[in-house]
Amino acid sequence: MLAKRIIPCLDVKDGQTVKGTNFLNLRQAGDPVALGRAYSEQGADELVFLDITASHEGRKTFTDMVQRVAAELSIPFTVGGGISELADVERMLSAGADKVSINSAALRRPDLINEIVRHFGSQVCVVAIDARMDARGWTCYLNGGRIPTQRGLFEWAREANDRGAGEILFTSMNHDGVKTGFANEALAELARQLTIPVIASGGAGAREHFRNAFLDGHADAALAASVFHFGEIKIKELKQYLHDEGIAVRNI
Repeated sequence: MLAKRIIPCLDVKDGQTVKGTNFLNLRQAGDPVALGRAYSEQGADELVFLDITASHEGRKTFTDMVQRVAAELSIPFTVGGGISELADVERMLSAGADKVSINSAALRRPDLINEIVRHFGSQVCVVAIDARMDARGWTCYLNGGRIPTQRGLFEWAREANDRGAGEILFTSMNHDGVKTGFANEALAELARQLTIPVIASGGAGAREHFRNAFLDGHADAALAASVFHFGEIKIKELKQYLHDEGIAVRNI
């Protein structure tokens, strides 16, 4: 079994890390630079930085903030938010990112995935999918969960896979911030249908939820925010717990 990854996520708005519930009711969680440094030191496997209002506000990701966070890290760093063309990818990689996360721009223009893969390699391209379970099934959303689309989670994930994306970052909007566990049935179906790694996001509230995402959801990595930001779960303790449960992890 490949080692499972634990990934803290910095959702950044107006220069501060924030966290909400079901993508709403945001509250401040600290300075992104300080948090990034702490997670790197605490044994996180990667760090994700999402400028969560960039697409909605029609602007680019804050390059200076990305540079400041990247300078403090010794782990892989993924940046997303407002990335819509190759020049944005180049800018983020030059600022210190190892990967970029694309979401709304890819849904609007799927060829962006092919372009990034062709110019920078599949390992750079993470396709993030924000989806909500509703009467139609799992529906994909644009602009930080604000605008529903006609695309379904599984068919869009398959297309991203086929276009060469390196990973899928799936966030369940139903589970986001609720802390009752990840969307394991959907994760397992993604794992069954795709040939690339799947990162679970939305719902972490206890150590057992990470175990279940790996064992039941067959996720390759699990991403969380508030449980790490507010000290509810310590990364080293989580990794030791997962190791004791028979799950391969790094840096315990």
